[in-house]
Amino acid sequence: MPIASLRGVDINYEVIGGRGPWVALQPGGRRALAGVKPLGEKIAEAGCRVLVYDRRNCGASSVAFEGQSENEVWVEDLHELLTRLDATPAFIGGSSSGCRLALRFALRHPAAVRGLLLWRVTGGRYAAERLAQNYYGQFIELAHRGGMAAVCDSEHFREVVAANPANRARLLGLDPTAFAAQMERWRQSFNDGADHAVIGLSPDELRSLTMPACVVPGNDRVHLRSAGQAAHRLMPNAEYHEVLSEDRPDLDIALEDWEAKEGLLAAIFIDFIRRHANR
Repeated sequence: MPIASLRGVDINYEVIGGRGPWVALQPGGRRALAGVKPLGEKIAEAGCRVLVYDRRNCGASSVAFEGQSENEVWVEDLHELLTRLDATPAFIGGSSSGCRLALRFALRHPAAVRGLLLWRVTGGRYAAERLAQNYYGQFIELAHRGGMAAVCDSEHFREVVAANPANRARLLGLDPTAFAAQMERWRQSFNDGADHAVIGLSPDELRSLTMPACVVPGNDRVHLRSAGQAAHRLMPNAEYHEVLSEDRPDLDIALEDWEAKEGLLAAIFIDFIRRHANR
């Protein structure tokens, strides 16, 4: 796959399809591009060029820890990558953390956005507490307890090192106290927006997003249906579609349910893209 060196990191990416409107997709959590590539392939079959990529600290891309907000760093990486590919304006899509990235991207770079594809919107106190620990708290604890060797041995960073062995030396070269302090800055930034109906975005920020948006709510404890409904209600030009009608309060993340409905999700997004491709 191609590698783009930008903003001090190497970003692993792939463009699927050779013509049509541009679409950029981001998976949830800190998952690698494989999390959205099957969906991207279905959208590309309909006549789109789809960018899938590993965000920094994910998949085979470089690790680097800087800035006050992880999402804002990801936003600027994506903007730089799309600019280099001459791919703006694009449809920006994402699931869960990728959904937050898409929304923050639209706030920061509205002229680069043709429309938003948002699924599994995150909201609620349970989600905020769980994700703050999963994204940041566990790594703060590991760094204090066992240094960067313990961070390297965590499930997430073992995968990152396996995908890009050079990342091990980068991680071990970091001062664990400084790393933990950076994780704390990112955790604080995340917590600053954790009480909103849509984590990370205030109602006023959502109201300011006037580009077309396609919202597909989640159905589990981290991705409450009410969060997707709030996004639809607050965004002036949003439309709402349900892929899964049964709520799963027994599950933190209902990934298997979504994998079974990927064809329907792709069809909803393809229809939306076709209706808004020439705006």
